[in-house]
Amino acid sequence: MPGTTSTAPGAPSAGASTGAPHPRRWIALAVIAVSQLMVVLDATIVNIALPHAQADLGITDANRQWVITAYTLAFGGLLLLGGRIADYWGRKRTFLVGMTGFALASALGGLATTGEMLFAARALQGAFGALLAPAALALLTVLFTEATERAKAFAVYGAIAGGGSAVGLLLGGVLTEYADWRWCLLVNIPVAAVAIAFAIPLVPESRAHGNTRYDVPGAIVVTAGLVSLVYGFTKAAEDGWDATATLGFIAAGVALLAAFVVIELRSSHPLLPLRILLDRNRGGAFLTSTLIGAGLFGAFLFLTFYFQVVLEYKPFEAGLASLPVTVGVLIAAGAASQLMPRLGAKPLMVAGAALAALGMLVLTQIDVDTSFVTHLLPAQLILGLGLGFTFVPLSSLALVGVPEHDAGAASATLNATQQIGGSLGTALLNTFYTSAVAAYLVGRAPTPVNQVEALVHGYRVAFGWGAALIVLAGVATLVLVKVRKEDIPTGNTVHMG
Repeated sequence: MPGTTSTAPGAPSAGASTGAPHPRRWIALAVIAVSQLMVVLDATIVNIALPHAQADLGITDANRQWVITAYTLAFGGLLLLGGRIADYWGRKRTFLVGMTGFALASALGGLATTGEMLFAARALQGAFGALLAPAALALLTVLFTEATERAKAFAVYGAIAGGGSAVGLLLGGVLTEYADWRWCLLVNIPVAAVAIAFAIPLVPESRAHGNTRYDVPGAIVVTAGLVSLVYGFTKAAEDGWDATATLGFIAAGVALLAAFVVIELRSSHPLLPLRILLDRNRGGAFLTSTLIGAGLFGAFLFLTFYFQVVLEYKPFEAGLASLPVTVGVLIAAGAASQLMPRLGAKPLMVAGAALAALGMLVLTQIDVDTSFVTHLLPAQLILGLGLGFTFVPLSSLALVGVPEHDAGAASATLNATQQIGGSLGTALLNTFYTSAVAAYLVGRAPTPVNQVEALVHGYRVAFGWGAALIVLAGVATLVLVKVRKEDIPTGNTVHMG
């Protein structure tokens, strides 16, 4: 399912205690894991609620992707800055502020009366999530300084976070069907309240020492550039690719991203040290992560609508129907962990991209009454297997040859690329979808049958483009990744749903 990949640095962060272990570290782990569960499940819980939210708030097909992309853009764009703030401002303080802000943003979204209000709330959730997620991961690194205990802690953290996607699908279905879609956001409030109440007495404060300057201009420019690109894609769905507004926003986005590169080259404390990107293997990993995210996030948006709008599944049924992807990811992730020391990262990633693209191509064959058991179930399992075989090697590949002081930035960059890829991909695929639906209806009577046929045609086109993006990810791996299996690190790698 949509999610993130983070890698714990191999040694305690600056400021970590080197004495006796913290006596309440295992209880603190439970608090931190619950907070991460909240962030992870929020991606999928909203997917299930989206058809109902769109109808309730009158959101257009062209704009509905902002419910997803507002969150992922803010999260991905601010994640590196959030990690630095946590290190220098205080990890516990950042954790508590992130948790509180996330809960307040969830309340705003749950009470939204317009689409724009919901988009703003989702962006705020992403911004506070960018504080919360790196602070939680850093706190675990500080709390567990002994290697064996740390491995157990990250295994627990990874398992809970990895299950967040499935929990989100099921909980989203239950809340949407039996309560209201708004509770998919409001449910975060009691969870956050409990986590904050336990975190204050149980979680210790820690911070890194040294220069505490932040690359705020870099964070603002890269986020603005990405928002401009996504808005340009959205305008293409409404006005066409050759419209002045479309070209203007896309050009502005490209210019801002170019300006970000210049800022990073000149900054004494860059948000993203470009040396991390310039290594061939890591660059290949980040490009692959971006393309996989682009193909994946958009696919789940359309699968949700296909289940609920075309096949008329109830929200809980749609949640259950989406679980095979998660099952496939978990099976393949376990197998990949065992196979990687023997085969290396590249064969698994290429095979994973091929499987994921095949799963997408099977989804391009859907119709108005496609069987779940004979078609949708195997397609999702194949897609999940492909993603699992891709995600695990990516986590380790991001750390190949990285000096210890860049380990946190490298793993956070991998996380950010997947979120940013998901943002751009969702907007792009949604544009292709709306254009395909409109083109299908040209010259056809607007009957209910033709309307449904047009929707299915749009979903097929979106899945086809998703498959193309995943194929490009496989090509990037083939061309750029040259790492040997013995160079792959075997540290604490945490895969999250």
